Amino acid sequence: LLHTLPNFPTKLYTHLIPSLEKNLITTTDLLTLDPLEIAKRAKLPLLDVRRLTTHVLASLQSQLGVVDGREALRKYEDPVNVEDAGLLRSSGLAIAERWSVISTTDPILDAVLGGGIPTRYITEVTGESGAGKTQFLLTLLLSTQLPKPHGLSRPTVYISTEHSLPTSRLAQILQKHTSSSSLPPVEKPSLNRIFSIQTPDLESQDHILTYQLPVLLQRHHVGLVVIDSIAANYRAERSSTSSSGAALGLRSTQLVKLGHQLRNLAREHDCAIVLSNQVADRFSPQQQQQQRLMGSSPPSSSPASQTSQNQSGMQSLNTALMRPPPPNPNQPFHSSPLTTTTNNYSSNNNNNPSSSTTYPPLTLDHQQNFFTGWSADPTTPFADQNLKTPSLGLVWSNQLACRIALVKHASYSYKAMPVPSSGEGQSERGGEGGDGCGGGSAEWNPRRWERYMKVAFCAWAPSTGVEERGTEFEIWEGGARAVVGDDDGGRGKGRG
Repeated sequence: LLHTLPNFPTKLYTHLIPSLEKNLITTTDLLTLDPLEIAKRAKLPLLDVRRLTTHVLASLQSQLGVVDGREALRKYEDPVNVEDAGLLRSSGLAIAERWSVISTTDPILDAVLGGGIPTRYITEVTGESGAGKTQFLLTLLLSTQLPKPHGLSRPTVYISTEHSLPTSRLAQILQKHTSSSSLPPVEKPSLNRIFSIQTPDLESQDHILTYQLPVLLQRHHVGLVVIDSIAANYRAERSSTSSSGAALGLRSTQLVKLGHQLRNLAREHDCAIVLSNQVADRFSPQQQQQQRLMGSSPPSSSPASQTSQNQSGMQSLNTALMRPPPPNPNQPFHSSPLTTTTNNYSSNNNNNPSSSTTYPPLTLDHQQNFFTGWSADPTTPFADQNLKTPSLGLVWSNQLACRIALVKHASYSYKAMPVPSSGEGQSERGGEGGDGCGGGSAEWNPRRWERYMKVAFCAWAPSTGVEERGTEFEIWEGGARAVVGDDDGGRGKGRG
């Protein structure tokens, strides 16, 4: 009982508690069972048991902030003790009343994030190099200084673990920041209101987060703390013995402590903490199955048969690595990746029949489709080909309130080329087909990168489903903005 309600006055029920403990009646039984049944099991007076169960329920409701249980507690306790009861800092209604968010300065991206980045929570932005993580964070550093409802009118902190604060890029974003053009000079964002801290190693990072950052938040009423990136120092400190069980257990303890520390800072100072995280490659079930099949063929002593097997294996490998065709919008797709099925490696290869790989729903391989931001389900129309997994693993994912995945895809366009009038102008790629397509009048050229924002999980906004590609955005001089409209074969133009 004291573990659940540390401030519960057990002295009022000293004549009941020994009998309850003797008959193995728990606090859960007091809240769920009928008082008559408890009185019969413990052989206690019914009225006394009912008084105890009602008192426990009123204390629990008051502690959780569900209702104002002080009036009910006055019936059982001294009014002085009731006023000093350890109530929660905030009820659900109080949290909703002081809800404040930081805008991304783009209404489409704000809508995807449920209004923006809220205070009092830890938000992570993850993605591979060049996906736009730092650009997104730099935009937040300036938008936090805007007055409400776009910002908080408060300064910001930028903690860097890899590189110094890019002031030239911030000045460029500030110059193109349309949200601050009509504001008076006093309310406009400024680089002078951004505090920059560098943490070259894990030891200095722990010292700054434990001692220096709380003082800075209190003195300057900071509204946003950005850490770019959270995994860099942990990767640098990794040693050759870090794969042992003891080392992994110690790393998990450090991550849980870090998450608890950052959550306390966000709640106590009513600020938002946004982190960037790196990613690592993840093999899909098809790639794992392909490697097993490629390595399962027994060796042959005959050179001719070995050459035939190598050609068959290369044909299977090339077929498996081919990018799948664009999805058919008229074809239905599954909404949950419960079963992952691999395609036939080769229709003419009898040694590689069609097979399927199924992960149980509670395994990490299956759950990664939902909390990483990258889905490995080939039945979905926008299955990711280059799978990634955010660094620091599942232990760190449990410390976050929201994870935003920035996914980067290469965009290709069909570029027309002049057709030579005679036999001259043979393509350097071989043959008369230019790129081997038989036409000799076109080639594939990479046009640009396509970037998509996906909400892997979030406490205040709906997550992006595994069957959805996400919201496309682009990086421009003013930061990050969503791509809207229709241009150039379904591509859109940036807002503004």
